[in-house]
Order: sequence, then C-alpha cells, then structure tokens
Amino acid sequence: MMAYLTMMAVRLLELHRVLKPTGSLYLHCDPTASHYLKILLDSVFGKENYRNEISWKRSQPKSHTTVNFPNCRDILFRYSKGDTVVFRKVYGEYDPDYIEKFYRFTDEGGRRYSLSDLTNPNKNRPNLTYEFLGVTRVWRWTKDRMQRAYDQGLIHQSHPGAIPRLKRYLDEMQGQPITDDWDDIEHLHGANGESLGYPTQKPLALLERILETSSNPGDVVLDPFCGCGTATHAAQKLGRAWIGIDITHLAISLIEKRLGDAFPGVAYEVHGTPKDVEGARALAETDKYQFQWWAVSLVNAIPYGGHKKGADRGIDGILYFHPNDQRTTEKAVVSVKGGKSVSVAMIRDLAHVMEREGACLGVFITLAEPTQPMIAEAASMGFFATAFGDVQRLQIFTIHDLLAGRTLPAFVTHDVHAFKKAPREGTGQQTAINL
Repeated sequence: MMAYLTMMAVRLLELHRVLKPTGSLYLHCDPTASHYLKILLDSVFGKENYRNEISWKRSQPKSHTTVNFPNCRDILFRYSKGDTVVFRKVYGEYDPDYIEKFYRFTDEGGRRYSLSDLTNPNKNRPNLTYEFLGVTRVWRWTKDRMQRAYDQGLIHQSHPGAIPRLKRYLDEMQGQPITDDWDDIEHLHGANGESLGYPTQKPLALLERILETSSNPGDVVLDPFCGCGTATHAAQKLGRAWIGIDITHLAISLIEKRLGDAFPGVAYEVHGTPKDVEGARALAETDKYQFQWWAVSLVNAIPYGGHKKGADRGIDGILYFHPNDQRTTEKAVVSVKGGKSVSVAMIRDLAHVMEREGACLGVFITLAEPTQPMIAEAASMGFFATAFGDVQRLQIFTIHDLLAGRTLPAFVTHDVHAFKKAPREGTGQQTAINL
C-alpha cells in the first residue's frame, strides 16, 4: 500500500500541474485504498477543492459473505483545481413509483403534473405580500407574474380559499437529478456486448457521464491509466480531444484496435512504441515481456495468459480465426524470440507446441534473421487448406517484415480476435493523441 501511495503521490502532483484552472480530476478506486487516497488528494488539490465522493454501485457484489456484508460499490473522487469549474448537471429517468407518487394529476389533455408550493420561504418580503385568488401570503413571484401564470393555466386552486399551487408538467422536466450515488450504471460482465475481454474495463456510460458533466466539446481529456481505452473511446464519441497513457504495449495495441473498430478512419498518433528494428531491439533488451506483448500485437494476436508474466508453455500469443465459414474456428499459436540469434531447434519446438495445442497454424516472430535450416524446417510442415487458399502451416516473420507490412493473410488477422470487437460508433472527427 505504501509503495502504491508513493507512486500515486508523484502522479497526482503532475496531474494537478497540467490540469486547466476550470478542470476536474476523477479518481476511481475501491474502499481498500479510498481513505488513504483522499488524504493525498486533499494535500495536492486542497481540501477546499474537494467536490464529491461518488459511490458507484456494482451489479455483482463481491466479498466473503459469510463474515462480511457483500461489497457492491467502488469510489470515484472528484476534485477541482479552483473555485470556477466546468460542471453540468446530469439527469436520469424517473422511477415509475416516483412518477406515480409525485405526478398524480392529469389535465384534460392527459398530461401528468405535480403541484408545488408558490409561497416564499422568506416571510419578510413586503413587496411580495399580496392577495391572490382570495388568499394573502408572501408569494415567490410578483403579482403580475402570478396573474400571467394563472392566465396560462399553470396555477391550480382546488377550491375557493385554498392556497394556489403551481403545476409542474412531467414532460417539461429534465429528469431525476443524478446524485453522488450512482446505481444506474451496470458493471461490465462477459455477457455484455460492450465487453472486450479486458480485465479492468469500465462501462462506457460511466466515462460518458464524467465527461459530459465536467468538460465541453473540444476540451482535452487526459487519462494517464487508460487500460483498454474506455476514456479515450468516450472522449472521441463526445467530440473531445484526448490523450491516453499506459505503460503496457498490450493496452496500447488494444486501444488501437478499439479505435479502428469503433471509429474507422480516425486520426491519432502513437508515441513510445517501436517504429523500427532498433527501437524493437531496445525494447527487447529493456523488458522481454513488453517486447513479446508488442510483437504479438503486430499480427493481431493477444499474449498467452493475458498480460501476466510467467511460464508460457512455449506460447507467447494466441490467434483465433475462421478458415472456411463462420461456424468453424481454428487456432494459431505465436512464438516470439527477441534474442540476438535463433536456431532450427526453436522451429521444432513450435511444431511440437502446435501438435500439443491442436493449432493448425504456427507463427514464429524473431528479432534476429532466421537461418536457412529454420526456413526449410518451417516449409517442411506443409500447408493448411482454407476457403481462401492454402496457407503455410508454420510461418516465420522477422520484426523487420512485420514493420514493413508483411504479415499473415487478412482473413487470419482480421477475422476473429481474442479481444472482442468494439461496436462501431461513427467516423470520428477529433484528432487524437495516444501516448
């Protein structure tokens, strides 16, 4: 916990520095860290700039229910940088029971309405004290305004001598104001069509509510822990410019795929991923796992076992595809080597993995140039017949090949993905920057 809070402290200082004077910061956490983080936020932003502690109710409670109440909520802290802050009230749909209770009346046209108080809570207002419809009170409005509202049929008096009340029509109301208790946004689960299969993915509706409340079209949205890119997706959809940051190449490649699926043709820049062989070599020397995750993304596969480090059983990536029709799904296994040399034994190892896993295709990605015996061994594996033509069962690609555009056939790399396809949103107009 101390290591986490130390990491967060320096990032919160930087986020405060780059935030516009009218901007807001939203920090999402669970109850195990929320009380510590609030102390940090008070220290960095000032306790006077604390705005809300929002409770987001999940639909799937979790905990040891034999000894605890089930935990069904996460926390979102909202802080501003100063007194003047962009904030737009949002509204949800009325609960049917609320409508039945508070909008009990209907007029001749069938419109529902409620009756609200027209008297003034400040009783020391001589200029607003007068008789109206036989009743003397301190009213909210001037007598002329009251008369105009009466002439428009907006004031109701149940019987002579009763206190007049104002009609508020349901169809003119914006909805139920959203409070700091968000129980109307469901947590994503596997059956949800929006789910991409990323473990920490947040609902798009959650980020849309945040952006609609605290930003204007054209503003820049920064998500420094962007994961699978829900904030960048929401920003693009709502016409905001955006910057997303993540330290894993798995996340960056997934965001690129998500943007391409949801906003075909959208313009963005990616910084920090290798652009040439030298950049790839530097990444391999710095972090072999990040290199592997980046390399498998070049063929639209995903890392074996997600983004966890550990034994890979000879598999660095998995790719599923339809070789003939939508009813038949086959598997390709990917092996990545980032060393300075490779050998024919590595090709034989991949062939054994293919046999063990029942994979019809094998993909060997190497930073070093393959030897002639390796090429011959791969060719000896023969071909796999598909509706799109025969495909060599075990293929070798260098990083140079992949960066130059040589890759697997399109029906393999663009057909079925281990991460699901994001629903198409439109063409997108904002230029986006993804770090």
